[in-house]
Amino acid sequence: MKMNSSNQELSGQWKIQHFEVGEKRAMDVAAAALDDRFWIGAEVPGDVHSALVERSIIDPPYYGHNDAKSRWIEQKEWWYRTSFNLVKAGETEESFELVFDGLDTFATIYVNGHEVGKTANMLMSHTFDVTTLVRDGWNVIAVKFDPLYLHHKDKETFDWSSYTKERPWLRKAAMNFGWDWGPRMVTVGIWGGVRLKRRTIAKLESVFARTESASKEQAVVHVTADVKSVLSFRSRQKREKAVAMSCDIRLLDAGGQEVARTAEVVVENGLADTALELDSPQLWWTHDLGEPYLYRLEVTLFADGVEVDHYNEPFGVRTIELALRDEQGKDAFTFILNGVRVYAKGANWIPADHLIGAIPAYRYRELIELAVEGHMNMLRVWAGGIYEKEVFYDECDRQGILVWQDFAFANALFPDFNRDFMNNVRDEVENNVLRLRNRASLALWCGNNEIDWLYDMKSASGDITSPFYGELIYHELLPEVLEQLDSFRPYWPSSPYGDSNGNDANDPDVGDRHNWQVWHGSVYPRKHGEPPLLDYSIQGVTFKNYKKDNALFSSEFGMHASANRYTLEKNMPAGQFYWGSPEMAYRNKDTNHQKGILLMEGYTGIPQNMEEYMNYSMLTQAEGLRYGIEHFRRINHRNSGALVWQLNDSWPGTSWSMIDYELLPKASFYYGKIFFHPILLSLEHEPGELLRLWVVNDTREMLNGVLRLHVYGLDGEMVYSSLYRVETGAQSSACIAEFSEAEVLGGRPAEEVMVELVGEGFSAPFNRYFLRDPKDVKLPQSRLSVHVNEEEQSVTVTASGGIARLVKLELPLGRVRFSDNYFDLLPGESRTVRLRHPEQVPLPWTELRVSAMNGSEA
Repeated sequence: MKMNSSNQELSGQWKIQHFEVGEKRAMDVAAAALDDRFWIGAEVPGDVHSALVERSIIDPPYYGHNDAKSRWIEQKEWWYRTSFNLVKAGETEESFELVFDGLDTFATIYVNGHEVGKTANMLMSHTFDVTTLVRDGWNVIAVKFDPLYLHHKDKETFDWSSYTKERPWLRKAAMNFGWDWGPRMVTVGIWGGVRLKRRTIAKLESVFARTESASKEQAVVHVTADVKSVLSFRSRQKREKAVAMSCDIRLLDAGGQEVARTAEVVVENGLADTALELDSPQLWWTHDLGEPYLYRLEVTLFADGVEVDHYNEPFGVRTIELALRDEQGKDAFTFILNGVRVYAKGANWIPADHLIGAIPAYRYRELIELAVEGHMNMLRVWAGGIYEKEVFYDECDRQGILVWQDFAFANALFPDFNRDFMNNVRDEVENNVLRLRNRASLALWCGNNEIDWLYDMKSASGDITSPFYGELIYHELLPEVLEQLDSFRPYWPSSPYGDSNGNDANDPDVGDRHNWQVWHGSVYPRKHGEPPLLDYSIQGVTFKNYKKDNALFSSEFGMHASANRYTLEKNMPAGQFYWGSPEMAYRNKDTNHQKGILLMEGYTGIPQNMEEYMNYSMLTQAEGLRYGIEHFRRINHRNSGALVWQLNDSWPGTSWSMIDYELLPKASFYYGKIFFHPILLSLEHEPGELLRLWVVNDTREMLNGVLRLHVYGLDGEMVYSSLYRVETGAQSSACIAEFSEAEVLGGRPAEEVMVELVGEGFSAPFNRYFLRDPKDVKLPQSRLSVHVNEEEQSVTVTASGGIARLVKLELPLGRVRFSDNYFDLLPGESRTVRLRHPEQVPLPWTELRVSAMNGSEA
């Protein structure tokens, strides 16, 4: 027998309206009988901006300067309303909870005209007991959102809060107030799902499952169910004896077959606790090390033998550790998955759109698919966004991507001396730890982004004169909560963090590191307490500085590149798509636009037009990331991870992203399919110095084969070729050979050759290099012939006349997947690129553009 324990979804179409603060009496607007027929239709989950765009009340805020025209939204009081029908079972033991997955931010909730509570935190879910308020038949929910200024205008401001002073008291996504890659867009609304939960007698408050041990022979999964009675005082008084409660806990394989079970686990002191033993388990791996296998965990709660609640979720059996010492006892920062060392390859994740509530599920799915396609195995959820939606973790679990999860504290001081603030933070942390702790993909909790490091820098520069407000959060509150709720997962206080020998928290010898010498020009090494130095020069910002960085783990580094042509043109008024236009400047939110010019000046030369800017910035980012990541991977006896800043964009701008807002990858993404590949063929070389050939093997198998070195003139003639035996161990790197420039140039100048590395006997993509920077390479004019096969959705490009540099294919459509792009072709060489759209949208073949830096379609 089964009793009611169900959810009634209340997401969908709601109504919204705005008022001036104080214009209306709240109880009048919340009244169940209010006539809201002529309010504005709005989708939930969503936000006010998206609803107003949908109804053409405001112009799309990402087009041109339109975001400035929507600033009035954040000054108003906003209301949401909906109604629903309810059929009660007529049982006195029935209870009802109203659950909001996301309210942005200061909300007051009313049910049938009664105020049930207030919220002050965007970054968590909120649950209200509405048992005595809901009724048979028609019901009304109203939610009032205050403008933020009411809650920070009388608050203390601190010395430091990046991009805006109002942030520290507000538990809201930091990036809403603007960052150096996106505009200010202060959202408001119901950004998560809404549902009414019907309960009977008791409920599963939470289920905690963790892998205590795992081997090929057996795994032990410890499961604890937290059970709460929902009986009212009156119902408890009527009962002659206490309710006998138990749980049936079992694990099913992917085919639905039961593989482990403990029946009749008695609930004692509100807990049902058991260990499931699983023979010959299929472990959850990152996609590059194995299969991300997911079982299903089922927990069924019984009260007096009657089923009253049920939990059914995917579960990956795996162990995860963070090793801070290596086998020799030296400092390390290495993730260990199921006893196997992981070289973390990936990127930092920011919210997939500034309008968080309205992000469609496909954006999450496709971005994570692209990460997998790009051979990434880890994403860092950055502290200035949100604790991501379930769909994000669903996809990471399913597709085999580890998640480094920051807590939502970014680049500011926070009032840890204030009791109300700290209680709010504790609720937020507990809420999200309980929600996410069963995720196989979740590898690490991290306390904050850059705060410990920058507090020292800004104190030394005199920008901060106060104590370290917020320190208690990262070093006391968070570890305390995690010890209680998720002690099986590693915690790291900040990123970057770790120091030795008087160095600051960005020390390469301890913990993780952010490299912002490149791009921002930060001068390192730096000692604690030393005033920070910036070097805004070609030498100061060049990506060649990556090679000086021997970090144990590189958790942030990167550089700008233009968005793709379609992404820019779509969002800029006519006549503004040119290099140096006001609209192009508006697309770049970085604090100093000169850094990108300096990078290009030293590498490609300064662009003179829009085409050159797109090509030069893309090439600089792609080659720069390759330069750094190949260096980090070559020293994998020491370095255990490289996470690029950043994977994605939240609006159509110029940024550090590898994939632009329209889900079109930049050149760096296609380069990354090589530099993040599990087997990397790498050339280490500086002008005039030795050429060193490396093979980096991240797989768990030994490599046996050969490495071929080819050197071509830019006219396509092979001027040198040699063969080297490759025998490397699992998860290792090895220098296979070294020789001078003169040995391989065949009498040609170094600026007139290209080097190619090809592996045989093992699966690795070939890799190509120029021995001089693009500004010094004497590229000949190249001609491209293009053959389109619409039936097979492919394009074949062939070069002639000379090597074609940075061949790019462009279509005026977002979300298009190219099997390859931004590649080089030798004369006479062809490459076939396959194209597809995830939703099979017809491709605009007549508008296909194919070009290279030194040539175009013949």
